[in-house]
Amino acid sequence: MECLIGIAFKDYVLIAADMTNAHSIMVMKSDESKIFKLSSQVVMAVSGESGDTTQFAEYIAKNMQLYKMRNSYELSPSSIAKYTRKNLADYLRSRSPYMVNLLMGGYDKDEGAQLYFMDYLASMVKVPFAAHGYGGYFSLSIMDRLYRPDLPKEEGYKVMVECVKEVHRRLIVNLPNFKVQMIDANGITDLPIISAKELARNSSPDDH
Repeated sequence: MECLIGIAFKDYVLIAADMTNAHSIMVMKSDESKIFKLSSQVVMAVSGESGDTTQFAEYIAKNMQLYKMRNSYELSPSSIAKYTRKNLADYLRSRSPYMVNLLMGGYDKDEGAQLYFMDYLASMVKVPFAAHGYGGYFSLSIMDRLYRPDLPKEEGYKVMVECVKEVHRRLIVNLPNFKVQMIDANGITDLPIISAKELARNSSPDDH
């Protein structure tokens, strides 16, 4: 019941992930971060089995840190995506596969902003926007209608807010908080959390 949303614009990428940690019918936490920093300009949002997501994301992040220490430079977003996909594919063919779906966003001075969609079967594709989870059924149509690669950052964030607003409105499962990060030439920036409480406070009567 988790939800990840990613949008790649010309000069930046937005990644949003719900902050709910649920087990069976119980909500354990509503402030969990599902976005992991892999390098100074690459992040990965993960969903799936709770143990698998944390273990796999930390494994990739630590290996990227080790690579930087050994070689004195960081891998590009495309190289990190390919490395992650290979590990996911290798574990898929072992006795202990990781049940992890992920979105990876990054910025490279030569290739610009990039977003990669990957699922637990280790299929990978570079996309302008994507989503994982039931929330994707509602947010993909919003992104398809409002997306333009040249949108400024404020307008891009508004598109993400519209996606989360639609998830809150349509999805039967309660996902009250979404953490949002932006990746651009300046690195990784935390944007304001999109919460159901804040959206309700700012909504107009016409929205209902």
